[in-house]
Amino acid sequence: MKGLVPSVRRTAWLLLLIVPVLAAALFWNALLVRLGATIVASEPPQPVDLILVLGGDFLGPRLFKAAELARLHYAPLVLLSSPPYQGRPEGEWSIRLAESKGYPAQMFAIFAHDANSTREEALLVRSELQRRRATRVILVTADFHSRRASLVFRLACPNVRFISVPAPDPNYHPERWWTDASSRRLLFQEWTKIAGTVLLWPVFRK
Repeated sequence: MKGLVPSVRRTAWLLLLIVPVLAAALFWNALLVRLGATIVASEPPQPVDLILVLGGDFLGPRLFKAAELARLHYAPLVLLSSPPYQGRPEGEWSIRLAESKGYPAQMFAIFAHDANSTREEALLVRSELQRRRATRVILVTADFHSRRASLVFRLACPNVRFISVPAPDPNYHPERWWTDASSRRLLFQEWTKIAGTVLLWPVFRK
């Protein structure tokens, strides 16, 4: 029995070394995952006046996220914010695709514009929301863009209650963003733009 004492001591010392290292690794991994999630604003969907789909992904997850929300009766209309694509509002291509997947064309409406940024898009879409008397809106965009988009639209349209219901984007992986270049780029890009929005909004709004 006495011969076991040194080995027990060695085991105890190893555990004293290994356990804190494992705990630190788990904590660090959880911290990184939480950081990746900071640019994602996601809320449970609620019944609203309309669903607004931001431009830039007119044939992808945003379109079908919004169409499915409308199919589930969260809103009577999906409004497609539509910058130009090949000389036409990109929403026209979206509606054709949605129809081919069984969604009715009357579920959608197009708001055409030529905005080059989320800020410009919000300020232009504001007039359309006012015209439609929309006061509760589900905002659909890519998950990595959702925090900033929610902030910008709430600043631009203070009388509208926006509910952020983002669509997953294949180029962003919040649970492992540090492992691929695309996710790292999007995370740092979004936080830079969020900081710029907060600091410069009084100037940009004019």
